[in-house]
Amino acid sequence: MIYFVGAGPGAPDLITVRGKELIERCDQIIYAGSLVNPALLDFAKKDCKIYNSASMTLEAVVDRFIYGEKERWLTVRLHTGDPSIYGAIREQMDALAACSIPFAVVPGVSSFCGAAAALNAEYTLPGVSQTLIISRSVGRTAMPPKEDLSLLAAHGASMAIFLSTGLIEDVRSKLLEAGLAPETPAAIVYKATWPDEKVIRGTVDTLPAMRIELGADKTALILVGGFLENAYERSKLYDPAFSHGFRNKEQIRKK
Repeated sequence: MIYFVGAGPGAPDLITVRGKELIERCDQIIYAGSLVNPALLDFAKKDCKIYNSASMTLEAVVDRFIYGEKERWLTVRLHTGDPSIYGAIREQMDALAACSIPFAVVPGVSSFCGAAAALNAEYTLPGVSQTLIISRSVGRTAMPPKEDLSLLAAHGASMAIFLSTGLIEDVRSKLLEAGLAPETPAAIVYKATWPDEKVIRGTVDTLPAMRIELGADKTALILVGGFLENAYERSKLYDPAFSHGFRNKEQIRKK
């Protein structure tokens, strides 16, 4: 059996209970060494086979899956954050399906969640934004024309931009092209939830300078939007003047 496990954003104790239990039981781990915190490997049993996929091709990874299945091993494919976001798991699952090898996915905490925690931020503030756009800048992987950052940013929604710190000048240009004001709040969170986590705040206009201050291009997330400011409307969910299925405003007034 193959399990695709979300390792979480970095801190070892932010992996799910199910994910940790699978690491403890498994016979083989193939982990994304360029992103996954190696401290998670300490949960594995002593005779577990461990492979770093950073230097492996898809074919090499699948070969390890097939070998493990022939040995009747439990294999964990350990991906950073949640494997459904930029995890390249679909091609692995399709390869397993073609070989009739069973697999399952264990979700994890994505880095965009860890970054919000580092900033004490909420992406969906009433009166500010009720939408979070997760995207990236154009790199080696092409973007569909309708998903260009300049088109996505035009919505004015909260944004979490992955894999783009090394393309920060292009990100800034696209955001300004979309009509965002230069003073729109922005932040870069480096290695969210890791011991060496770093947070840099600024604006869309200062994004290049923020990257220079950060001094790194990888394992960093760019966040943009008014949710990083202090102004917002109170939620109706806990407003005493608002009724819903679990609370009647008239009963509250009588109390």
